Amino acid sequence: MRIFTASVIIAALSLGTPAFVQAQGAPAQSEAQSPPGQSSAVIRSIQVVDLKELQPAVRSKVDDVVAQTSEEDLQSLRKTIDATPEAASALKAKGLSSLHVVAIGVADGVLTLITKAA
Repeated sequence: MRIFTASVIIAALSLGTPAFVQAQGAPAQSEAQSPPGQSSAVIRSIQVVDLKELQPAVRSKVDDVVAQTSEEDLQSLRKTIDATPEAASALKAKGLSSLHVVAIGVADGVLTLITKAA
């Protein structure tokens, strides 16, 4: 499960800046395209959600994933977020930084940064 989670994190964030949109909701300047035979996930928006805001069942699943995530994987995720201006900006708009991110999720073109205040 941890390897899968890390793969999702890396896949979602390795799409690069063109795949992200501005935190204010402006359209992306270019669409990320993948070579034939590879799946493509274009991030159209970013949302920041506090762990406490999740429904109990979802929160429990996230807690399980977080418990299985190594500190090394978490540090790698945070470095990638810091290197992605749109993700860092979305966090900053909420008064947060990558240090608050404990997990991410990608669904339907939305990158969800799940945070936990210390």
